[in-house]
Amino acid sequence: MKKYIFEVIIEPDEDKWHAFCPLLEEKGASTWGNTVEEALSNIKEVIIITLQNMAQHNEKIPSLKKIRTKTQTDLKIGTLYSRVGVPTQLSGQC
Repeated sequence: MKKYIFEVIIEPDEDKWHAFCPLLEEKGASTWGNTVEEALSNIKEVIIITLQNMAQHNEKIPSLKKIRTKTQTDLKIGTLYSRVGVPTQLSGQC
């Protein structure tokens, strides 16, 4: 089983927190939570599901070099930038 490390961004959105993974955002890796902790937990789950779906469709995981993540100056005040480790078993992917 491999462990992947993904960059995620968690930012305030009205009275909730929006979380997304820039590397997998075009595949739908975006969610929210009522708290930062809930948003972080939810995005981990979304990333796992996204990777599993990609593996089922024989899609490769995008390269970090292809995606430009937001820089510190792009982020709004209150935005959190984090990395999450996601252990997942993919059928012959990577």
